[in-house]
Amino acid sequence: MIVARIRRFLRRSGRQADDRFLQAAIGGIDAVLASYPKSGRTWLRFALSCYFDRVAGLGVSPDLATTFRILPNLDRDPLRGLPGFAYGGDPAVPLIAVTHRPYEPELLQDRPIIFLVRDPRDVMVSAYFHATRHKGRFDGTIKAFIADVDQGLPPFLRYLNGWADGLQRHRHHVVSYEAMSANQAQAIGDILAFLALPCDLDVVRHAVEASRFETMRETERRSGIPGHSYDRSDSESLRMRKGKVAAFGDYLDEEDIARIEDGCARGLTAPARALVAATGLDLTRGTDAIPAAAPGG
Repeated sequence: MIVARIRRFLRRSGRQADDRFLQAAIGGIDAVLASYPKSGRTWLRFALSCYFDRVAGLGVSPDLATTFRILPNLDRDPLRGLPGFAYGGDPAVPLIAVTHRPYEPELLQDRPIIFLVRDPRDVMVSAYFHATRHKGRFDGTIKAFIADVDQGLPPFLRYLNGWADGLQRHRHHVVSYEAMSANQAQAIGDILAFLALPCDLDVVRHAVEASRFETMRETERRSGIPGHSYDRSDSESLRMRKGKVAAFGDYLDEEDIARIEDGCARGLTAPARALVAATGLDLTRGTDAIPAAAPGG
């Protein structure tokens, strides 16, 4: 009991220290890239870091570790967080802080937001494998995972509802995993336009080529993800796990799919359903996005 209390105290103290640091740092951030876990942020972060590396002549040639030097997490981790951002003052490299945190108006203040969204059916599948094979924090079936109040559909609904409401208070840009898979160059160009940055099409093509699924997967197998220990020989435990849109049909039965779609239709607010619509999923009719190859998840 005493040990548990000490741990809770330390976690609470750590969160309070994080919040104080971030509230002081947020004014220097050019934009925040937010997404629910397993929505494709590793892919998007990597593609953007490759773009900024080349266009600014940084000479980093990003991998899955050095990418954090260009697009850090919205936290105070010395290597992957804001303290590790290496290019402050370079106008060609905006400080885009990346986060899975829920919407917090006091923290985000008036920062512009890039919000990444993905088909919730694919999110649930990817999150299941992340929890079972990558993190080892869940050992039930995928049906049990979808219903799990801490890791399954319920926290996804809360997260999306919170951000959908919060985005109305910010200048924001929504990009979907599905749109990136259909035309990654266009998605990168739209983000650059949102940031009021010039778009070098040759460098965009370089970023698209550098962030191909096969290339990123081989990089992960070779060196892993910083701060994570897992079996990289198991393809289902990788961050670069499947690389497809609408791959959920390989893992979910009709009951699972209906449960997710019905849960989203009933549990999401109208603004949150509009975010999901950007993925190609029409919750009023249950239509699917068209399958296509894409990195991540």
